Amino acid sequence: MSFVHILVIFSAVISIFGSSTYIWDTIKGKTKPNRVSWSLWALAPIIATFAALSAHADVWATTRVFLSGFMPLLIFIASFFNKKSFWKITFFDAICGVFSFLAIIVWLLMGSAQWAILLAVIADGFASLPTMVKGWKHPETETGLTFALGFIAVLLVLPSIPVWDIQNSAFQIYLLIVNAFLVFAIYGRRILAKGFLFVNKNKV
Repeated sequence: MSFVHILVIFSAVISIFGSSTYIWDTIKGKTKPNRVSWSLWALAPIIATFAALSAHADVWATTRVFLSGFMPLLIFIASFFNKKSFWKITFFDAICGVFSFLAIIVWLLMGSAQWAILLAVIADGFASLPTMVKGWKHPETETGLTFALGFIAVLLVLPSIPVWDIQNSAFQIYLLIVNAFLVFAIYGRRILAKGFLFVNKNKV
């Protein structure tokens, strides 16, 4: 087993730990996941996984993509143990659903794995918006550690990408960006508020 493969395994362990933390917080009622986001977060990566494998993408590099769909599926299921879980269908949720189905159609009917992956990325991105907004307005309803660990997990898996093409790298790059935005959405207001207070304190 090579060093790159060890990184992928380590990345998977971090991802599973982060998602398990979110699941536990959801069951306890501390975290209130947006079911629309998590259900679509499960769908799009699973589409991307099968599309990437059909395009003969590297299995090790695709493992991280699969986990980014499988773990949200578990979180979506766990959300039903919490009666206070969010379920609000918005315009962006509907758009995300459309793109997800378009990805399936493109993949199955046109045989274009690259377009299926790109549409899955777009669909997953739209699915992120409800949670980003909720995380910014109500950060207490989210487990920010999960997304922070998700960011680290993606960084670790990047060296395993054999070829930087669409089927091998597009979803990895997207996951890196979206986790960074989610972390900022959850912790950004507190960081900005502390910075504002620090600046004002020094002015006095």
